[in-house]
Amino acid sequence: MGVYTATALLSVALVVAAELLWWRTGLFTSLRYWLAMAIVLGFQIPVDGWLTKLSDPIVLYAESDMTGVRAPWDIPLEDFAFGFGMVTLAMALWVRNGRRESA
Repeated sequence: MGVYTATALLSVALVVAAELLWWRTGLFTSLRYWLAMAIVLGFQIPVDGWLTKLSDPIVLYAESDMTGVRAPWDIPLEDFAFGFGMVTLAMALWVRNGRRESA
C-alpha cells in the first residue's frame, strides 16, 4: 500500500473514530451533513477531474504511492477519501464548537 493510500485511509479512520467515539455530534445521522457532502462531491468531481486528468494533468501523483484506481475523469480514489476526511473534520468541529458555545 502506497503512502498516499495509507494516509487517505488513516484520515478517514481517524475522523470517523473521533466523531463516533469522542465528539458524538450526530453528524452521520444528519440529513444536512449528507446533503452538504453531496454538494461537496458535486464540485469536487469537475474540479478534481480537471486537475488530475491523465491527458493533461495539472497535479501529478507518484503512482507508486497510490492504488492506481481512478474514478470519473481520472480522479484518484484517494482524493475522495481525503475530501471526505477533511470536510467531515471541519463540519464535526464546527458542530461541536457551536454546541459548546451555546451551553
